[in-house]
Amino acid sequence: MRQIVFDLETTGFQFSRGHRIVEIGAIELINGAITGRNFHAYVNPERDMPEDAFRVHGLSAAFLSDKPVFTDERVAPAFAEFVASAELIAHNGISFDLPFLQAELEAAKMPRLENEITDTMLLARRKYPGAPASLDALCARFGIDTKERERDGHGALLDSRLLAEVYIELTGGAQAGLNFGRRNGADEEGEQGSAQRKTRTRPRPLSSLLTEAEKSAHDAFIDEMGEDALWRKAAGN
Repeated sequence: MRQIVFDLETTGFQFSRGHRIVEIGAIELINGAITGRNFHAYVNPERDMPEDAFRVHGLSAAFLSDKPVFTDERVAPAFAEFVASAELIAHNGISFDLPFLQAELEAAKMPRLENEITDTMLLARRKYPGAPASLDALCARFGIDTKERERDGHGALLDSRLLAEVYIELTGGAQAGLNFGRRNGADEEGEQGSAQRKTRTRPRPLSSLLTEAEKSAHDAFIDEMGEDALWRKAAGN
């Protein structure tokens, strides 16, 4: 299954009030694993940059002045081609990202996207009711490194990468990417069989859930079983 995690940076929150997209970032997932393929474009909004928006993403009107406009083949058409028929994933995507993108496409008289979308904010709120569901809060929950974001601020491609890691954790963590429905046939990338795929590992090991007291109690229990304890043989002691 192919999915695209994407994020937008804009001049404000409402397209109807003249705000525009200034950056698009997207990350590709295949069967729940990050592939390394991505899309990124800065966009000339053809307007000024409000101070509140600039403080969020740091993109000035001067910086964006020589970038392609939304309708340029390097932006909207290229993004649509990259997305193709994949499912979309975005944080607050149902209320903001996808409607804003559709409004830009409609105003430009370009085809709207018909892709299905998963909203990770709603997913997180269902899984952890009452807990903070911002991207920063979810990164903290899953131990995802946000130092780059803290240093450089928001960026569509960076936020897409962080969100891809959050989505993987929300939907299964280390088990994401497993596909038990495929046997010996070719997969979506043309590889023959799962045996040829590389095992996907976590970028950071999970910390142990055992307390020191629990470890000590377990060690004492093994000591009581003597030298022939199966636990010792399994551990190579």
